[in-house]
Amino acid sequence: FLSFFFILLLGILGEDALLPAPQNISILSTNMKHFLAWSPVIVQGETVRYSVEFQGEYEREYANESWIPICECSLITATVCNITEDISATVAYNLRVRADVGARRSEWGTLKGFFNRITTSLTPPLMKLIADGYHLLVELEDMGPAFQFCVLYWKKGQESRMQQKVVKEVSSVVHLDTMEAGPDYCVKAQTYVEAINRSSSFSQTQCVRAQGGRSVWLVTALISSAGFALAALTLPFLTWKTSKIFQYSCCPVAVLPETLKVSEPPSQLILCDSEEAEQCDLMVRVMPSEEVLRLWIQ
Repeated sequence: FLSFFFILLLGILGEDALLPAPQNISILSTNMKHFLAWSPVIVQGETVRYSVEFQGEYEREYANESWIPICECSLITATVCNITEDISATVAYNLRVRADVGARRSEWGTLKGFFNRITTSLTPPLMKLIADGYHLLVELEDMGPAFQFCVLYWKKGQESRMQQKVVKEVSSVVHLDTMEAGPDYCVKAQTYVEAINRSSSFSQTQCVRAQGGRSVWLVTALISSAGFALAALTLPFLTWKTSKIFQYSCCPVAVLPETLKVSEPPSQLILCDSEEAEQCDLMVRVMPSEEVLRLWIQ
């Protein structure tokens, strides 16, 4: 009878005490992304919902220790909440979670200790090293606007002469250096967050070698082949042209004037010459000496 009366009294005074508060509340924070997680509250046959609130330095010191609800984490069924947007300053935050089933509510379960985003775990960026001919390029993971990257690169075997490049915005591949043919070039990178003035460890070192040697050899071979083919085609023409030049220089062709040119064929000329010679023979006669003397005196 007393047990029944006690249970009835609890129901009358308030059903909140019947719902346990969330336990094992913790923060998971990596690369400036913060998640609050907790163990589920089990109520047989019921759907348990959860609400999360936070309290920053301002609320504790200047707003009468008030708490601010996180809208994205109000009456949710999941046991994890993304609180990144609400943790906007590098100060100590307190967080708490409450369970709800219908009209029943639990007590607030509070995070043990404070959370400051300066304690977030920073990881090195994912990195892809590219050798484009003789150009050393690196492609970095886009981790958000809060992140910068410190990139170190060097010629393998010359670690004492490392060079540094700071990448503030990741939009495409980043050109680091112009490589020489032969040696390997190595690169490693780390993340840096100015808001908390912290850096991650460096990524694993990656090395590449210039890929232009084979291309240069191929271009040289193609140019040489084209040169030989051109020489093979032009050499006969040059030889013929040179012989013509020497021929005209040493044995020039005499050009007869128009008055000396013969318009009739040689056979006709020979025939005409023979007929004229016969006519000349017929016209020759022997004159007596007296007649010659008489003609001379006259």
